[in-house]
Amino acid sequence: MARFIGLDIGARYVRAAVITTAYRRVAVERLEEVPIADAEGIPLAITTAVSHLIAHADGLATAIDGDQAFVHRLTLPSTATKQLAEVLPFEVEAQVPIDLDELVFDYRLLARANNHAPLVVMMAAARTDHVRRRIDLVRDALGREPDRVACGSMALANLASVSLTLRGPGPLAIIDLGGRRTEITLLAAGEPVFVRTLSRGVEGLPETAQALAAEVRQSLLSWSMHGGGDVQAVYLAGGGAFAEGADKFLSYELGLNVEPLPTIEVEGSSPELLAAVPRFAKAVALALGAAGRGHDVDLRRGPLAYQRGFGFLKEKAPLLIGLVGAALVSFLFATWAEVRALSRENAVLVEQVTAIGKDVLGGEVHDAEGALALLEKVRAGDEADPLPQMDAFDVIVELSKAIPANITHDIEDFDMQRGHVKLQAIAGTASEAQLIATEVAKRRCLEEAKLGKVTQVVNSDRQKYVLEADVRCPDDPKKKKKKADETSDKTEEKSGGAQQ
Repeated sequence: MARFIGLDIGARYVRAAVITTAYRRVAVERLEEVPIADAEGIPLAITTAVSHLIAHADGLATAIDGDQAFVHRLTLPSTATKQLAEVLPFEVEAQVPIDLDELVFDYRLLARANNHAPLVVMMAAARTDHVRRRIDLVRDALGREPDRVACGSMALANLASVSLTLRGPGPLAIIDLGGRRTEITLLAAGEPVFVRTLSRGVEGLPETAQALAAEVRQSLLSWSMHGGGDVQAVYLAGGGAFAEGADKFLSYELGLNVEPLPTIEVEGSSPELLAAVPRFAKAVALALGAAGRGHDVDLRRGPLAYQRGFGFLKEKAPLLIGLVGAALVSFLFATWAEVRALSRENAVLVEQVTAIGKDVLGGEVHDAEGALALLEKVRAGDEADPLPQMDAFDVIVELSKAIPANITHDIEDFDMQRGHVKLQAIAGTASEAQLIATEVAKRRCLEEAKLGKVTQVVNSDRQKYVLEADVRCPDDPKKKKKKADETSDKTEEKSGGAQQ
């Protein structure tokens, strides 16, 4: 279970919301509100509201004020899809009266009806110095930088991730009534499509009620005039949402159905906390952004990109030590179990080898070396195989290979007895007979080929010759001879018995 904090720094109050997430479940764990005594009391209010919660937080998010940011809705051709990151800086520079080097910006690409529809981008930018000051403010008060810095009221779009009503087709308006400013966010299908920050809040009510309603009405009409369609419903959030009669007054002035913020879809939260969510709407939305459920932008970009240091590891040290210890114990147990299994398997195999050695080799065997030694001993005592490697038919084949194809050759008599071959044949000339003898000596297993008497055939010019050769193959088994020591042992036993 992960824990995330949203920190809403207002003009009169600092509000903090703690949410917990586990898989797809979200719960509001705690809501804190601390009033700000004066401008110098903001760090103290932040410390009071969050310092006791930060130790076990997995993420922290805050936001800069909407009047310090530039928010524009850009429409680009569909062909810019692949080059959006390269094209957007030029569009931002054209929309903002500040040099691009002094800005940090982020954007959100809105959903399209099809791939050929134009690209609609919600872009938010702010001065780098303004964002850095907000980061330093939080760091000085809590000793930890925020992981995320949202932009004004756009963070309220994150509430759509936990509210089915806010994910409706819309457009729907969320109005955050603060003390000195009012922030308006319009949602369509759960995405922010229009935002505006008004420099007027509920601080001057009831005298400023009409002026505030007029500015809100003008903002909604501005959206409608740009082709955004009529707003279907308005939901109130912030501290002014609990002002008596605020919803009825704005409903009358705007001509729309104005209601408190709908109940969010969370589990395990008390009714008291859920009832207070509209007042802490922005803080809850910031916490949802830190938890990865953001529908807004993050201004921690470029030189302000968040870098986790060793402080994060220090915070997570107990958990990391526990995980490493559990992994080590699991490894040792797995190793012990494997060694034990291998030991049992080895005992079974040794028992089988011993039994096989007794049955087949006639001796006890306990390992591979012993089995090989006993096998060699058994082989050494075996009688040689009497079957020769080459018989008479094999010799005839070798002779046919040895006689060149251009020589006319006739065999009159062939005899093979106990490895000795005698051949009587007729060749064309004496030199051919000599050539045949030379080639036969080169054939496999034919050794000591000797050419005998060569005579002329009667009534012919051809030559009759005799050829003899021995048949000995290198891998023929040699006949075993009784060892001299065995013979002498038997002789001594006989002589010893005679003397007795």
